[in-house]
Amino acid sequence: MAANTRNGTAAPALEDMLSAASRPRTTLPNVATIVTTVAALYFGREVFLPIAIALLLTFALAPLVSGLKRIGIPRIAAVIASVMGAFAALALFSFVVATQVSELAQNIPVYQTNILTKIRSLKETGVGGGIVSRLSAVIERVGQEIDRQDASLPAATPDKPPREPVPVEIVAREKPLEVLQNIVGPLISPLGSAGLIIVVVIFMLLEREDLRDRFIRLVGYGDLHRTTEALRDAGKRVGRYLLMQLVVNIVYAIPIAAGLWILGIPNALLWGLLALALRFVPYIGPAIGMLLPLFLALAVAPGWSLLLWTAALFVVMELITGNVIEPWLYGSRTGLSPLAIIVAAIFWTWLWGPLGLILSTPLTVCLVVLGRHVPQFEFLDVLFGNEPVLEPHARLYQRLLAGDPEEATDHAEEILEEKYLVEFYHKVAIPALLLGERDRARGVMGDVQRRQVAASALTLVANLDDDAKEEADEEDDTVLTGETDEDGDGVAEEQVDLPDGAGMSVLCAGGRGELDDAAAAMLAQVLQVQGATATKAGFAEMEPSSVRDLDLAGIDTVVVGFLNRDSVKHARFLVRRLKRAKAGLRVGIVFWSEDGNGDKDAALKLAEDMNADFVAHGMVDAVIGALSQEPAVVLKLAKRRARRLRPAPRKVSAAAAAS
Repeated sequence: MAANTRNGTAAPALEDMLSAASRPRTTLPNVATIVTTVAALYFGREVFLPIAIALLLTFALAPLVSGLKRIGIPRIAAVIASVMGAFAALALFSFVVATQVSELAQNIPVYQTNILTKIRSLKETGVGGGIVSRLSAVIERVGQEIDRQDASLPAATPDKPPREPVPVEIVAREKPLEVLQNIVGPLISPLGSAGLIIVVVIFMLLEREDLRDRFIRLVGYGDLHRTTEALRDAGKRVGRYLLMQLVVNIVYAIPIAAGLWILGIPNALLWGLLALALRFVPYIGPAIGMLLPLFLALAVAPGWSLLLWTAALFVVMELITGNVIEPWLYGSRTGLSPLAIIVAAIFWTWLWGPLGLILSTPLTVCLVVLGRHVPQFEFLDVLFGNEPVLEPHARLYQRLLAGDPEEATDHAEEILEEKYLVEFYHKVAIPALLLGERDRARGVMGDVQRRQVAASALTLVANLDDDAKEEADEEDDTVLTGETDEDGDGVAEEQVDLPDGAGMSVLCAGGRGELDDAAAAMLAQVLQVQGATATKAGFAEMEPSSVRDLDLAGIDTVVVGFLNRDSVKHARFLVRRLKRAKAGLRVGIVFWSEDGNGDKDAALKLAEDMNADFVAHGMVDAVIGALSQEPAVVLKLAKRRARRLRPAPRKVSAAAAAS
């Protein structure tokens, strides 16, 4: 936990995770809407698939068109040049792949001998012999069944030898027009789709601004800022993803093709091109691209070394690409969770076949961007996005409620890599306990659950002792607290120096329940980090009959915390009891709040009214108040008590009064 990281250079993702802004509840669409949408995409795939491809190509080519326009090329010429160049590259790619596949198909019979040799070697060494023999027996039995003469046919007799079948050759005379139709017919559909996609891409690029305005008018006219941000985010993220993925795949495919050529694998160019294309498919694409070269390595050489070298080439290139090249170029940021990428690949493959598999990631990225900026589609961002869907304090409370302090500790340690312990307790842990207090107040949390949450929170505090000791050894005691800016629009980070607690003794106590005790334990741990001697007392020890039994010898300050803000009367009573128990004792009250001490003047007035030395609402202010060197506030005489001690007015008779 580096000090410079904690002093304001934390990762932006963590700052977003620690934001306390509440999110509106996400509503899911009904089943009928989902079924109708999926059915429309499935049965209308002949229409939607070309449009989806054209849309993605528009995102990918838009930066190129903008670049050509900046150097002075007219818009129409820039669009046509970009589209024609892209589709020429795709056509060349398809032609090379088709040529290589045709050549490979002609050479397959040549490799039959090597495959049979390897099978015999496996049988001789006994490796897999049982499987090979069983397969051979099954194949032989099936062949015998096929060759067996049908019992219903009359058997041949010596007098009547079997008749030899007469070969018959059927010659079909096709007309030249039919031959041309058989050749051109299968090509019409893909060529027509390609032409349609080219036309749609050209018009989308030419009328990009007009399409943007129409989309804004349809879905976001009431919030131009949000809709414009969504379109910009979608274009930037999808375009950058496609471009960087293409660069990464080229960098991956060139060494693969060169390595396979050096190893002597036939059609190395084909396997390099397939590796380039299949790597657009997340996770399973590289594996599919590796299987065919491995099978060919098994077939072309009699030994096993070529197979091992080929596998090593793919594994090494995948490790280098995934761990060095991708993070260097674009950090592998698509905005999707890993599970969402796999589920999206399965869904789009079922919906649109192999093309859907290739398009699955960019299409899902578009859906996530839509859900991130358009409230009606927020469920898409929740389902597929990679950002936390629960705020940190809600996630921590859920773990405490489930009785899982170990996972809660893991969650806390992730935050403590960037933040101080006092910040974690202030922004995450105390708000989590406040959620528990609200549940208790509205009657949805029973006594057993309340004690379980409190016990899990105390276990969490105990698990963070090592982090607290490590932080105590650091010299920098500067922390960041969120203070609302002047306009009230955002949160600006303000540095606060926590005082040194060396030589001071503080007693931290819970006010009215087990959850208050857990909050007191968190405060005590932070005070120990600051060098103070901090002890803990339970809420039961703050009862009227138990306060006088507290051992306050050597205690400089007592801090009592309440998660329930309606405990002012009880807190005022405790202040009086504690100050009477020991003269010169400083007593502070903490009414825990998610916002901290928003109104310091109100806190000072409340402290004066309660006769307390300080009143705090957040962890930082509680630490500052507990370690303050100011003298204790003198206990004032209660007003009712003062009235009681005044001399009573003398009663006189009416006659005396008249005289």
